[in-house]
Amino acid sequence: MSIKQPAPSQATVQKGRGSAWQIAHRFERAEREVFDDGWGTLDQFAAQEHLAPQTEIIEERARSILSSNQSPDISFDRSINPYRGCEHGCIYCFARPTHSYLNLSPGLDFETKIIAKVNAVERLHAELSKPGYRPLSLVLGTATDAYQPVERRLGLTRGLIALLSECRHPFSLVTKSSGVERDLDLIAPHAARGLASVYVSITTLDPQLARLMEPRAAAPQRRLRTIRALAEAGVPVGVSVSPLIPFLNEPELERILEAAAEAGASSAFSIPLRLPWEVNPLFQEWLQRHYPERAARVMARLRDMRGGRDNDARFGTRMTGEGLWAQLMQQRLRKACERLGLGRERRVVDLSQFRPPADGRSQAQQTLF
Repeated sequence: MSIKQPAPSQATVQKGRGSAWQIAHRFERAEREVFDDGWGTLDQFAAQEHLAPQTEIIEERARSILSSNQSPDISFDRSINPYRGCEHGCIYCFARPTHSYLNLSPGLDFETKIIAKVNAVERLHAELSKPGYRPLSLVLGTATDAYQPVERRLGLTRGLIALLSECRHPFSLVTKSSGVERDLDLIAPHAARGLASVYVSITTLDPQLARLMEPRAAAPQRRLRTIRALAEAGVPVGVSVSPLIPFLNEPELERILEAAAEAGASSAFSIPLRLPWEVNPLFQEWLQRHYPERAARVMARLRDMRGGRDNDARFGTRMTGEGLWAQLMQQRLRKACERLGLGRERRVVDLSQFRPPADGRSQAQQTLF
């Protein structure tokens, strides 16, 4: 059974939140339904909907911090995500369904209940110290942003980068936050050794669309300034125009690439919108709310690219789509990158410089604690 919880009304839209829908997750067994019991229950429920939800940080001591990639669609081998959930509130985030495993809603809970892996540096130190450890390509922030607002206070990402730098372990990171500039003192020297690169996600240059689609992420122009700051510091920087959504940000593809190249980006990639599990109803509700005149066209085009389905999870097509429209978008990306001199392949990393952490507490851990 699932919770019969209706999609939020227009009146319940919360400023700064991507979704106001506490959608039931797919493992939910309880069933609840709002009804009028004659004691003002509906009025109380409506009043609660208008309360601005506060962000809650939940500390977790993780048993492991390195995740291995099993997908042939993805070019990296391992990833680190110091946080679960993301306050940026991007409505399209493919990681929303992961909150279901925590018995939390992929809707509002995903952006208001943030799990912080407070022992992330400790666990990484243990992994890198194992006698049989061998470095492979590693990316930070693949599921949720490693530089979301709570990072300013907790500094988990900075501690991880300090440890990776100490061990001369290559890494890349993906972010849509200007917070990465704080750690240029660590990232730039690592990049000078050929061991670090950054990818900045820019989905639109339209501030209004960005506010609706990614309410607590940095504004588009601020992200372009971050690309410039990284490039000027000597850090190889790429741009991710992902996800690409037909009739919303897809018409901007070439303009985003041009702006990123002008700011100093040297590479680019793009992935069409994916709608796994609970992301599908959340996105469609958001689409009907903000762009009702385009909703049918957007979904029809997505289905054209996904074999007639809302989502296609098959390896080999999930990151690219299929059919005429998917081919056209890839062609536009390829031609724009060729014209602008933007590479499309991930950089080859040097694994030979790695050295295990020194015995005892590492310099990175001392700095963090």
